[in-house]
Amino acid sequence: MNNSRPLLFALQGSEAYATGVAKRLGWQLASHEERDYEDGEHKCWPTATVNGYRVVLIHSLYSDDRQSAHDKLCRLLFFCNALKDAGACQVKVVTPYLCYGRKDRRVETQDATITRYVAAMMEACGVDQLVALDVHNPSAFDNALRIPAWNLQCTELFAAHFASIVGNAPVVVASPDTGGIKRAELFRQALERLLKQPVGGALMEKHRDQTSLTGTHLVGNVSGTTVIVFDDLISTGQTLIRAGQACRNAGAARLFAAATHGLFTTGSQLFDTSLFERIVITDSVPPFRLQSAGMHPQLEVLESTALVAKLLLQGA
Repeated sequence: MNNSRPLLFALQGSEAYATGVAKRLGWQLASHEERDYEDGEHKCWPTATVNGYRVVLIHSLYSDDRQSAHDKLCRLLFFCNALKDAGACQVKVVTPYLCYGRKDRRVETQDATITRYVAAMMEACGVDQLVALDVHNPSAFDNALRIPAWNLQCTELFAAHFASIVGNAPVVVASPDTGGIKRAELFRQALERLLKQPVGGALMEKHRDQTSLTGTHLVGNVSGTTVIVFDDLISTGQTLIRAGQACRNAGAARLFAAATHGLFTTGSQLFDTSLFERIVITDSVPPFRLQSAGMHPQLEVLESTALVAKLLLQGA
């Protein structure tokens, strides 16, 4: 039996995002239960009948004040196994934010490549397909997985947003490091198509040694332009700050920052610099670390659930 429409589940912490996807699809979230034990162990299982059904499970794997990324990953894996044990014929996992995407290669002897380990665990636990928003290294993501996997890019979403606010001034898209050149270039091309005018490119030199960042050279002319520093995620914000300061020193007239995933691990530190006119993220990770100090007026959050809903409809 292969029922026509998948069942849609969301684990604790991802209900709001999944509800947004469900509303766009005209679907309802399927029922399940999660239980914590006194010693910290946990179990979760579907209460809706899944035998013979295709299933979509939405869970964003970021650490928050309730669960670590490890907790969320473990619960996702257990739930996928429970779905398969209960007879689900296909399990598609949607991770708006996929943890361990930055640990994708060895940087020292006997180093761990955790991106690959996560992929292996997902495959072992019955995941048939995986969808993630703007992974850190698309090539590593593709090579780590032996199951169908989609890196759902948000470049068009950001391009549409910025096309409405940059006006007619000359625009430059800056990558804050060499690893993000291709990502920034895709965004630059998308923005250029919408603006119907040339959009320049720039690149910031960056070298990382353990926890320290070095490199001060900015490649590209940003003088008198509107600069958008474009990256996949914001953690401490130091990478963006360095790139933003270099652009400001080089004569940028306006300065914006954009990244799909806003982790803000140092709270409002990035906003305290008042360096960027606006900082734009998506809803893949709720900006909960900023809420205790009040939401910052520079922050804008774009809704990405339409992208996920469209992809799910195509595979429904």
